[in-house]
Amino acid sequence: MNRKESSLMQDEFGPDILTLVDDEGNEHEFEILDVIDNDDGCFYALLPVLSDPQDKIDAEGTYYIFESIEENGEQQLAEVDDEALLDRLAEQFESRFEELYSDEDDNSEGDLPEDEDNIED
Repeated sequence: MNRKESSLMQDEFGPDILTLVDDEGNEHEFEILDVIDNDDGCFYALLPVLSDPQDKIDAEGTYYIFESIEENGEQQLAEVDDEALLDRLAEQFESRFEELYSDEDDNSEGDLPEDEDNIED
């Protein structure tokens, strides 16, 4: 899939959305979950934006990893062909997701007493 030039939509309070065009010219929208920029390159973790509730259920937990490349002076996103690299990236992204979501869980449970001994009668 190739990234379209004007396809990044940013909302100050919402997710960043990319529209990618596949080899047949079909557009697909993705939410940018995270970006890793390391010695191997720049990689995006993307979540499909789905409108059908059943598709959302079927795709739960599914995300895609693409590499940012420059081709003919344009930034494009390409599939990662190296399986070992893809596995390493998936581990890194998932570790980062766990940190992010565990922080959110910790914040939402911050008002609960730690143990029953702290509760006064």
